[in-house]
Amino acid sequence: VIFTMIMGNAFAAFAMITSAIGVPMLVVAHGANPAAIGAIAMLAGYCGTLMTPMAANFNIVPVALLEMRDQYGVIKAQLPIALIMLVLNILLMYYFI
Repeated sequence: VIFTMIMGNAFAAFAMITSAIGVPMLVVAHGANPAAIGAIAMLAGYCGTLMTPMAANFNIVPVALLEMRDQYGVIKAQLPIALIMLVLNILLMYYFI
């Protein structure tokens, strides 16, 4: 999630983190299901996308189009949902994979 926030895009961060950590550590070492790992990892990546101004297509463009006073208003609105999704993803990985 932190790497996604830095990069600003779940697609780039997902590919790097999953190939560097997810596959060797979870699939090879622990025998996890690669399809489940990929799906949960991509959803967890979007939690970071919802929490950063680096993701212009999700967070900056709507502010400009809606002419909002608070430039971080969209991020503030998305933050609770992103944190709930992150906790649920962590629980899914811990208990089912």
